[in-house]
Amino acid sequence: VQLQASGGGLVQVGGSLKLSCAISGHTPSTYATTYGRGWFRQAPGKEREFVAAIYLTNSNTYYADSVKGRFTISRDNASPTVYLQMNNLSPEDTAIYYCAAGPVRSRLQSGYTYWGQGTLVTVSS
Repeated sequence: VQLQASGGGLVQVGGSLKLSCAISGHTPSTYATTYGRGWFRQAPGKEREFVAAIYLTNSNTYYADSVKGRFTISRDNASPTVYLQMNNLSPEDTAIYYCAAGPVRSRLQSGYTYWGQGTLVTVSS
């Protein structure tokens, strides 16, 4: 199973970006191991932190308090691709954003089995 995060870039304060997380290499026998999908981020000099998560079978979501009301995690109805719509971005959102997949929806990194390579989001003031 492989995850591919994309959509990062440079944006000004107050702007928006939409990240995508595509998944490949899984088979019907592994689908259940990837129903939980999460986004995490790591800012320079800081530890990786939870951003948002979704459970694909019921679309239930979790958000970190720091992004609640600004970010929206969603899934593509026709594929297991997951998105992170980020609005009203601030310099504090500058980080490498990682997508992850696992058997459950979780705020914890340990809840995920598979990780993408990360996509850089830079918010300039």
